Amino acid sequence: MTGPSNEDPSKQDAVETYEDILEHKELTQSDPPNAIDRLIRWITEVVCWGAVILVAVIILQVTLRYGFSAGLIVLEELQWHLYAVGVMFGLSYAQITDSHIRVDLLSMNLSETARRWIEILGILLLLMPFLFIVIQSSIDFVGNAWRVDERSDAPLGLCCRWGIKAVIPVAFTLLALAAFSRLIHDIDRLAGTRITLVAAPAAVIATAGYYVWLLYPHFPEIISRVSTQMLGLGA
Repeated sequence: MTGPSNEDPSKQDAVETYEDILEHKELTQSDPPNAIDRLIRWITEVVCWGAVILVAVIILQVTLRYGFSAGLIVLEELQWHLYAVGVMFGLSYAQITDSHIRVDLLSMNLSETARRWIEILGILLLLMPFLFIVIQSSIDFVGNAWRVDERSDAPLGLCCRWGIKAVIPVAFTLLALAAFSRLIHDIDRLAGTRITLVAAPAAVIATAGYYVWLLYPHFPEIISRVSTQMLGLGA
């Protein structure tokens, strides 16, 4: 027989801690962010079935290339596109499930309040501006591909290159929703109460104010670009 354990019973082992993270015990039960989480989870779970198609395409391409010496460029490009779609939509899934990479060595030594303040400021001041820039730039990126009917450089490659490029603004918009949901979770948890009619608008107003401050010097250029595009569509 072994004697009583000298380990501190208040400490969880690594597996229990990891399971707690996966179960999101730290998240609130507020309806608005949870509805966003459910929507994102449903979309990404549907998209993840593309991995099955990706595996089938890889097997088919390998069979044709090494079995019949007849590999197809279109299958090779389809692999790249399917992989890109999985990665892009996986970003928002990682955000809502909190499965993205963190510097745990630092965060584990901080208090819960400090961690949430860091996350709130990081979302508002770093992540959201980055997402805004990517989404804004990618819309022109997709529009140019649509106007010229861009296709693969390879003669037998895929057409409609705008389709895969359109994944960028869609996936990053979904990531922005996931970040907003996480922001509300953090504000709600930091306040120690359920989300109210004040917390969510406050977060939106704070984010919008930061964007206005960030983009104010570029307003003339943005207005000029939008006017030019509207006139082009009207013509």
